[in-house]
Amino acid sequence: MRLLPRSLRGRVTLVFTVGAAVVLSLCLAVLYVALDNQLTSALDEDLTSRSSDISAALRAGDTGVVARDPIAQLYASDGALLAGSPSLGQGRLLSAADVRDLQRDVAETRSLSLGGEADRSKVRILPRRLVSGEVLVVAVSAEPLQAAREHLVAVLLLAAPLLIGLLGLAGWLVVRAALRPVDILTREAAAISSVETDRRLPAVPGNDEIARLARTLDGMLGRLRVAFERERAFVDDASHELRTPIAVLRGEIELALSALGEPAEVERSLVAALGETERLTRLAEDLLLLARERAGSLVIRREPVDVLDLATGEARRLGPVLGSRIEVLGETVVVDGDPDRLRQVLTNLLHNSAAAGARTVHVRVTSDATTTALEIADDGPGFPPAVIDSAFERFVRGDDARTPGSSGAGLGLAIVRAVVAAHSGNVEARNGEPLGGAVITVRLPLG
Repeated sequence: MRLLPRSLRGRVTLVFTVGAAVVLSLCLAVLYVALDNQLTSALDEDLTSRSSDISAALRAGDTGVVARDPIAQLYASDGALLAGSPSLGQGRLLSAADVRDLQRDVAETRSLSLGGEADRSKVRILPRRLVSGEVLVVAVSAEPLQAAREHLVAVLLLAAPLLIGLLGLAGWLVVRAALRPVDILTREAAAISSVETDRRLPAVPGNDEIARLARTLDGMLGRLRVAFERERAFVDDASHELRTPIAVLRGEIELALSALGEPAEVERSLVAALGETERLTRLAEDLLLLARERAGSLVIRREPVDVLDLATGEARRLGPVLGSRIEVLGETVVVDGDPDRLRQVLTNLLHNSAAAGARTVHVRVTSDATTTALEIADDGPGFPPAVIDSAFERFVRGDDARTPGSSGAGLGLAIVRAVVAAHSGNVEARNGEPLGGAVITVRLPLG
């Protein structure tokens, strides 16, 4: 059985109402005690005044003053009744033992039979021992006080549920008004589908918690929208890149099967199919590397690496292959990294420069107190303005800067960024000095 309401509005209203009921009950209890004390104090003040007046009259020799008081009696020190109000008849306000044992003048409430009546009633009495040793007792009926108490309790018991109900209703209205933006945001968020990528959450005015929550959720939706668009673009680009080599590979295999009687044609088709297979393999390996980097599982083997020596070796190996003049400058710097992955970074950057039409490439190695910088600059046309800010994204290619016939998949710089990030470094791209073309700067922490 569910005791609490399902909605937050109901739970907050319930907690508010229960808390208000507890506080209101305490306040009403304090009010009852305060009013009761005030009424009792009023009776006691009246008794004190009457007792003082009668005492003064007795000292002046007026012995009939006791009989003239509505409810009063005078006792000898041994408890014998000396005088009393006619309304009391033979009844006593204090017993003989009470008179003898009286120590303090303290008002108290007693249940007595007045005027010979069988029914007992509440009486407030105030005894006082006089200088002569006699005991004067004045009293007043406490029935009006008891009736006032009962009336007050009835009023409080009637008012308390009404006040609690009004407070609960007010709390529910306040909570509903406060949570109305949350309901709107919930309905709008539920209505947004993957097709409505441009739809935004409604703005909530103000700067309270709900307004900040609305802005945060809208920002999160914006980031998810960008990520969704990137993933969709990645799938589209990957499909496009895979479609071409697969189609060529299928075509070459079909051509080889149709020319089984011509060994030269079969060999040419198989060699072309092997080339497309190698292209597919490289593309799959590149995509796998990027997927591992995105999942945080790209494995980096750490060991001391001389960056200048590594760059010199790659320049000597790739220069003749790429048809570029590669010059390596700088100082010997050792970093803690994976030599194979760093060699892959250099290979991708030098291949990109050659694919863009560069004839001269400068590789410069420098360092400061905490980092080493590997700068690759070429004399090619540089990055087009439209892609320089997204050059390291997957499948981004500056087609205008490439030489005719180049067929890169646009993953080279994305792999460079992934490998450098795995080494806790960063990479940036620009155009300009020293050769006027593209400039890639890789920064790695020193070992």
